[in-house]
Formats: sequence, structure tokens, C-alpha cells
Amino acid sequence: MRNKTEITGVILAAGRGMRAYPKTKYIPKALLEVDGKPLIERNVEIMKNQLGIKKIIVVIGHYGNQIPEYLNRKNMGIDFRFVVQKKQKGIGHALLMVEEYVGEGRFAVMLADEFYLDSNHGDILGFLDQDADAVLMFKKESNMALISKNFTGDIKDTRVHSLIEKPENPDTNLLGVGTYFLNKKVFDYIRKTPPSELRKEVEITDVLSNMAKHEKVFSCILNGQYLNVNNADDLNQANYMIREKKFSQYKVSVVIPAFNEEKTIEGVIRDFSGHPAVDEVLVIDNNSNDGTSEISEKAGARVILEFDQGYGCALRRGLDEADGDIIILTEADGTFRSKDVPKFLEYLKDCDMVMGTRTTRQMIEQGTNMEGLVRWMNVLFGKIIEVLWWNQEPRFTDVGCTYRAIWKSSYQRVRPLLSAKGPEFAPEMMIAVLICRQRIIEIPISYLQRLGGESKHSGQFSALARTALKMMMVILKYRFYTGIVSEIQARFHTGKFVGRF
Repeated sequence: MRNKTEITGVILAAGRGMRAYPKTKYIPKALLEVDGKPLIERNVEIMKNQLGIKKIIVVIGHYGNQIPEYLNRKNMGIDFRFVVQKKQKGIGHALLMVEEYVGEGRFAVMLADEFYLDSNHGDILGFLDQDADAVLMFKKESNMALISKNFTGDIKDTRVHSLIEKPENPDTNLLGVGTYFLNKKVFDYIRKTPPSELRKEVEITDVLSNMAKHEKVFSCILNGQYLNVNNADDLNQANYMIREKKFSQYKVSVVIPAFNEEKTIEGVIRDFSGHPAVDEVLVIDNNSNDGTSEISEKAGARVILEFDQGYGCALRRGLDEADGDIIILTEADGTFRSKDVPKFLEYLKDCDMVMGTRTTRQMIEQGTNMEGLVRWMNVLFGKIIEVLWWNQEPRFTDVGCTYRAIWKSSYQRVRPLLSAKGPEFAPEMMIAVLICRQRIIEIPISYLQRLGGESKHSGQFSALARTALKMMMVILKYRFYTGIVSEIQARFHTGKFVGRF
């Protein structure tokens, strides 16, 4: 058998991704992330781990400079070559651009914007000893509507005789996917195939269909899960698919900021640490001068001292130090309970951050401070954020609720934007998630009466007024300080953060 390492890989990543807008406003679609890892990186790993490929040619175009910067920084053990498609003329034209680089052997082609989970791409290697000019992968699909949106084939005993693009009434359950195993004959067929009437581009389906009529083209059945990521909904579905499958493997950390909370901290720690979904509890002691640290350690929490004073400083330190894949923020005063943890976790399967809201009257215990001016100020500020970031359609009714959950990978993406020291950190974190085009939703949670003392940020009118002013300043800064925000938006995928926040 021919050494599988002789296979060259080709990844086509030049498309503009218009249907995924606004997520692709500042980055190429290939760098959109699924469970914290870009689509293109996942497909590079398939080529490397399943096909033994060590050399990959990547065709880039729209914001293409970001792709080489990202892949070269990852040090994946792959020899990358990048070819620029200056004008997006379709997959056929993009593939033709690699002709001089693939050599005389066979090469594997993948589209950068497709998502595979538990796939069997390695089965393609079984065709190395066969006299095949091309091998195309198909997935068995029960939803005929999906096949009608893509392509299928006329296949008999694994031999492909032709391909059918977007069949109205498919007579087979085989869905064509964007993985091809080819030889150099394909380039002659690209030159022979006329552009389609609809898009005026040489369609890869037409090319491979013509090739199948004259050459030996075989099919390989794809196992596992597959999704062609065209838009934001597809990206959300891909995230859900992988998170749902792996959810029991994720570690959950609970972060509790604390300043002189010796009267309540033990009960809060025992409540959350006793929940079966929680793996660790961190208490961030923010310069307490009572027994908060000692009590926390005895209760089983990991205590971290944060000497920069402030609610935001403590939470940011806890987010940095937490070991979990998922981080839940809560309070030390007993106003929140661990019984809401499963709600956060379930919704996290489908988004990047889940916010709790204390404004649902049926879930607010009598005697809390969430009434009157406090309640309506949180609602008002939430609606202001909705209006200022209307194009992302957020829905907020509470900007000051500490109880929230975020993926560690999502937090690391927004981390360079976070600098607030006080209670304004709460809306700053929400806005940072919106700026980075991540998905955030709000859910109702139980809000109970404090077990001791009063709120340091809203217990008195003067404290409430100061908190409201700080929050408004943060909101306005991130919405209208467009120089910094635009730079962040343009660069957050490449890791080149600039400016002061």
C-alpha cells in the first residue's frame, strides 16, 4: 500500500460567507468557532489525524490574512501553503488554483466551512490501492429536504455515475458532503466545465458529475454527524451537537466574590459544592478583614486572594483562575441557590453565556431589594443595551445580576475587553460578549432575601446612584467609542488586541 503520508491536503477557505453575516463581518467564515475551536482547525485535525496528511494547501480570500496568522500560530505540525483567490469565483475556480502545488499523487479536498463530528474520513484510505480517479463522501440522511438543498448522486455498487445538484424529489437517501479524494484529472474537467447559468461560476458538483461519466469515481459513506455551516443558525446547531455529546465531560467551576462575608459564606459554599454538577468552588477574597478566608477553606472552597479592590476585580480574577470548562458566577450573600445550576447548564449547550434575571416577580422572594427603583433601573439599562445593539437582537431585563454562566473558551475571547473594577463589570461583560458576536440569552432565576447585611452597590440610594452612573458610562463607552471597538471587532480572532480599555 502507498504510504498515506504522501497524500496532500487541500482546504478551500476563500468564500465570503455572506449568509453568516454579521458573524463574518470582520472574520472569514472558516474561523467561526464550534465549542471554542474554528471550523478550519477541526478539518485540519481530521486531515492530520485520520488521513496522516502533513502538507495542506489552503485557498484563502475574504479576510484571508487572518487564516495564515491563526494556523501558523497554532503549531499543528502541518506544512501549510496559502494560495490567494483574489476574486471569489466559486469552488471550481478555487480548486484550479492549487494545480501546480499538489504534485502527481492523489489529494484530499475539504471545504473549510463544514463541521464533522465522530467522522470516518480515514475510510478513504481504503481506496489508495484501487484504481480510483475520485472518491466522494456521502452521508445517509433521512431528511429529504436537506438533500434537496445540497446534492446527491446516481450510485450503483459504490460507483458514482453522475451527481444531481439540489434534486427536487430525491430518490436516494444519500447526501453529498464537501470531502473529495481526487487526482490531477479533475483539473482538466474544471477547464472543460462551463459556468452555471445561475451563478456564472464553475460549480464543483458539475465538474465531478462530468468526471463521473468518464472516469472511475467511487463513493464512501460518511459516519458520524455532519453539518454544512451556512449561517448563524447552522453554527449554533453545530455548537449544540458537540456540546450535547460531550456535556458530561465538562468540568464546572463556581466563582464567589467575597468581601467580609463570614456570616453567610459557609452556607453558600456548601450549597453549591454539594450540587452534583459542580466540580469546584472558588472564593475570591477581596481584602476581607474578618474570617471569610478561613471559613471558606474549612468549607472546602479554593480561596484566592485578590488585592485590587472591587467587584469587577474579584470576578475577573475568579474567571481567570477557574479550572472549569464552564464557569458559574454567584454571590456570597445567599441570594442565589444551586438549584438553578441545571437551568444554566442546559441553556449553555446552545449559547456562549447565560444571564440570570431577577425581574421575574414569581421567582423573587418577599423582602429582597429587587423592587421599586432597583428593579426598574436594571430593566431600563437592559433595554438601553438592547437598543444600542439592536442588530444582534439581545433581550435583557437585568444588567446587575451576578448569577450567570459562561464557557471558559468564550470568556477567554472577551477577556481583553474587560477592565471594570466595580459593579459596572456586570454590564461590561454582557456587552463584551455582544461585541465579539457571541450568543447570549437571559433566563429567570430564583432571587432570595439576603442572609446578612445589605448590598454594597444598591443598599442605599447614594450607592445605587453611583452604580447606575458607572454602568451607564460603560455602556456608552463601548457603544460610541467606535475607534477601539472597531479595532477589537476586526482583530479579536487573530489575537492581536490593541488599545486601552
